[in-house]
Amino acid sequence: MVAAVAMFSLMDTTMKLLAAHYPAMQVTVLRSFSSLPLVCAWVAYRGRFGTILNVNWKLQLLRGALGIGMLTMFAFALKSMPLAETYSVFFIAPALITALSVLVLKERVDAMQWLAIVVGLGGVLVVLRPEGTSFISVAGLAVLGSAACYAVSAIASRILSRTDSNEQIMFWILIMMGCGALPLALPGWVALRLEHWPIIAALAVTGFLGQLAITRAFSMGKASVVAPFEYTALAWGVAIDWALWNTLPDGWTLVGAAIIIGSGIYLVRREAVHSEAEHP
Repeated sequence: MVAAVAMFSLMDTTMKLLAAHYPAMQVTVLRSFSSLPLVCAWVAYRGRFGTILNVNWKLQLLRGALGIGMLTMFAFALKSMPLAETYSVFFIAPALITALSVLVLKERVDAMQWLAIVVGLGGVLVVLRPEGTSFISVAGLAVLGSAACYAVSAIASRILSRTDSNEQIMFWILIMMGCGALPLALPGWVALRLEHWPIIAALAVTGFLGQLAITRAFSMGKASVVAPFEYTALAWGVAIDWALWNTLPDGWTLVGAAIIIGSGIYLVRREAVHSEAEHP
C-alpha cells in the first residue's frame, strides 16, 4: 500500500504538470489511454482476455462515468492547489464511503461513526479556511466533487467485485474513462508537445504500477490494516510540493489534515471491529 501511494503521488504530480498546459478533460484522456497498453499486456499475461466481456456492464459504465468526473475535477483542482492541500481535502472520501454504505449497502453505522464523519467534514472546512475564502473557490469544490465520485465508485466496486475479476475491473475502467472523455476533450484538444512525452510515459507507468500495488495490497491484507497507509500520500504531497514548487502547507492545512486523517482511521478501525463482531 505504501508503494501504491508513492506511485499514485508521482502519477498525480505528472497530472499536475500536464494540467498546466492541457485542459483537465484532456488530462483524463491521457491518464486513461497511456496506461492501457500496460494493462492489456498484464491481462494477456494473466490469461484473462477470454472472459474480458463477461462483466456487469451497468456498474462498469457507472464506474467509467464516475472515473471521468473524478479525474477531471482532480486535474482541474491541481492547476491552482498544491498537492498536499488537494490530498488533505480528498481524504474526506473514507467518511463519504462510510455514509454511502448505509444508504446503498444497508450496512450498520453507529453514532460514533456518524460523529467521526461529521468531524471529518469539519476538518475539510479547516483545510479550506475557516473564513471561507477558499471554501467558495472552484478548485476546492472540485476536490470535494472528485472525492464524492471516488466514494460512489468505491461502493460500486464493492458490488462489482462480487462478479467481476480485478483484471476486468482494471481493463474496463480505463476503456470507459478514455472513450467517454475523448469526445468531450476533442473540441478543446491541445496538440501534445514533444517535451511532454516523457511526462506522459511517467504517467502511464506510475498509474499502472500504482493500480497493481493497491490491488495486491487489498488482496493480501485486511482493509482495516491496509487502508490507513493511504494517508502517507500527505507526506509525499508535502515533499513533492517543496521539491518542485517550493511550496509548504500552512498551519491550517496541517491541522485540518490531522482532523480528517484521524476521523478516517477511526472509521476504518471501527468498521473492522463491527466486522469481527459479526463474523468472529
